[in-house]
Amino acid sequence: MKNTLSIAFLLFAGSSAMAQLPDDVMRLHYTSPSGTARSQAIGGAMGSLGGDLTSTFVNPAGLGMYKVSEIVLTPGFTMAKSTSNYWGSDATSKNLNRFNFSTTGFVSATNEPGRNWVSKAFSIAVNRTANFNNAIYYKGVNDYSSFSEQYAEEFSRSGVAINDVRSSPVLSIPTKMAIYTYLIDTATTPNGLEVLGKPEQYLDAVVQQNRITTKGGITEIALGFAANNKDKFYLGGSIGVPIVKYERRLEFTESDPTNNKDNYFGFSRYEERLTTTGVGLNAKLGMIFKPIQQLRIGAAIHTPTIYGLRDKVWSKMVTDVEKLFQRTNPNDPGIDSITSDYYTGNQQPVYKFDMTSPWKFIVSGAYIFNAVEDVTVQRGFITADAEWVTYGSSRFSPSEENDDQSFYDELNKTVKNLYKGALNLRIGGELKFNTFMVRGGYAHYGNPYDDDVLKASRSIISTGIGYRDKGIFIDLTYAHTIYKDVNFPYRLQDKEFQTYADTKSTIGQFLLTFGFKIY
Repeated sequence: MKNTLSIAFLLFAGSSAMAQLPDDVMRLHYTSPSGTARSQAIGGAMGSLGGDLTSTFVNPAGLGMYKVSEIVLTPGFTMAKSTSNYWGSDATSKNLNRFNFSTTGFVSATNEPGRNWVSKAFSIAVNRTANFNNAIYYKGVNDYSSFSEQYAEEFSRSGVAINDVRSSPVLSIPTKMAIYTYLIDTATTPNGLEVLGKPEQYLDAVVQQNRITTKGGITEIALGFAANNKDKFYLGGSIGVPIVKYERRLEFTESDPTNNKDNYFGFSRYEERLTTTGVGLNAKLGMIFKPIQQLRIGAAIHTPTIYGLRDKVWSKMVTDVEKLFQRTNPNDPGIDSITSDYYTGNQQPVYKFDMTSPWKFIVSGAYIFNAVEDVTVQRGFITADAEWVTYGSSRFSPSEENDDQSFYDELNKTVKNLYKGALNLRIGGELKFNTFMVRGGYAHYGNPYDDDVLKASRSIISTGIGYRDKGIFIDLTYAHTIYKDVNFPYRLQDKEFQTYADTKSTIGQFLLTFGFKIY
């Protein structure tokens, strides 16, 4: 890992009034947006195809292919489970199932044959652009580092006196809790007086396990408009308002693998509850060109989303230092616990900040079989999108005048060094048999990490069927996602390598879209 990541992370940890981290870039932006069952069945490759409400969120020019109005509703059901590898040990999380709604809304279209601008369409739609429902668990024996070291590093570099810890604005709350529960303390070593974690001081290895459960998502409300020039050239745009709700429950435990009751460390457990809420604003612009009836070529630009976000964090730490204090107090159980309420006056603080998402650029193409104006006699299509996302351009900024700008400057440098642009590919097709259709698709989302050691990818295989007759349509789709990523339980400045788990989440999603045309 780059040293800038470790250095900047200590700056983050040292600011007790700020909860955001570079990981937020992946959490909010490394996503595969949902859509109607039809669009998801073809891998989400809607950039040049058009004629679907999902176009509002991919390439709004596709709305220009509507000649009549339409109402759409898409409920869905998601199932998720994860596996992980941490220090050579494999683990599996529990299943996590959720109901949700995907692309839902209506399109109002006008058709004026004989004019240059043949038709126009307006849409209002709601879509699930990110799904955070997941559970991760990993466990392993670590003989390289301890999570207590992050707090020892922060305290030793802070210059804060032990009597000023509780009121210090410099130290993070987790570090204050580590001091309170004696997870870290001063110790005399050959190098002099140092701040050390109990596991670092007394043990050669520790058993570490981490349980993370997340839920929520990003629901985007969008208004779209498109126009059709002579059934050859389509222009469109949309304005989106994404609403963020993210909840994370974390429990990290470090324990003594020897079960020795006399070595001054039994276990330490850190619990955290994080809630992120907020709202954003973005725009999407697109065009589709149809040089011949069979071929469609599309391009779209998604501007960065400007978010105003609020974090609420509650945390707790429990540490067992066994018989450390029984020399002076035989009745001391050796276990201390503390919550963040002790430092916040029993009030859950709110951390406000702004965030700007990456740019997205999409080029696409589609080929229609038996391409004629009457879509009821078309025999199918094949379609593909290529999307470039500039993850390294994500930025954080203060939302209040008295916030520390230097913190955000360091955070943004870290984001720029940690992430890079990535290429996403989507391809799909459909075959029509009178009123019935069969569909299939595949999507691959590339690695956003700039460090070649770190790997992340998202692959989606999908299939579906559809029915259309007399203005009524019903589509059913199953999409199977394999999401690979890394998870850092903590980061340290004085270590050459960082400790992380390789995670693999398997997500299954059923989508049912039904709707009708309004003639």
